Amino acid sequence: MKDLAIVLVSGGIDSCVTAAITNKEYELAFLHINYGQRTQTRELKAFNDIANFYKVKHRLICELEHFKRIGGSSLIDLQMEVPIADSNYEGRSGDLPLLIPAKIPSTYVPFRNANLLAVAVSWAEVIGVHKIFIGVVEEDTPGYPDCRKEFYEIFNKVIKIGTKPDSHIEIVTPIIGLHKYEVIKKGIELNAPIHLTWSCYREQKLACGNCDSCIRRLRAFKLAGISDPISYA
Repeated sequence: MKDLAIVLVSGGIDSCVTAAITNKEYELAFLHINYGQRTQTRELKAFNDIANFYKVKHRLICELEHFKRIGGSSLIDLQMEVPIADSNYEGRSGDLPLLIPAKIPSTYVPFRNANLLAVAVSWAEVIGVHKIFIGVVEEDTPGYPDCRKEFYEIFNKVIKIGTKPDSHIEIVTPIIGLHKYEVIKKGIELNAPIHLTWSCYREQKLACGNCDSCIRRLRAFKLAGISDPISYA
């Protein structure tokens, strides 16, 4: 019998590959958060498709409606424009043609990951889970402060102080040090259902191909030497 571990699954590539990594050693419990994002319906479909692929029995879907009320991000505020990658990114020198933002983009949802992790920790404490996996990638994330390694190191200290002494809950970030193209290669190696994932920030039928997330995804597939299995407008 494998121990149970929680995986935060948004429906994107990073969380999908993280689920594949976790599946090697643990029984999976999937957590998905709806927070009023533009592509909420499509992301939820991707979550359920990935969960069905792994035959996940333990699923929790939560609604964090306060994000919609707070606003402050183009992912949830329809009055804001989702940025087009080419006009918001600068070239980066080095071996890899990565894209980095000149400043934190409007797609950043203020302190979102802390809210998501808080839900995961609460669930973990109730069902007796000791490991929570989240698919953050520090190097290729567009300047989001809550995707940095030190954020999770400190968050683990908060969990230790703020939960029951016998909880022993830990956040695990297995792909945080990888490049996006390496995440894709790892997913192919583990037979992760990348074809079921969704990355687009703007559209829910066909991926737009020019938002920040689509551009990072397409570039990563190109660097990995692999064709992206989804279609683009």
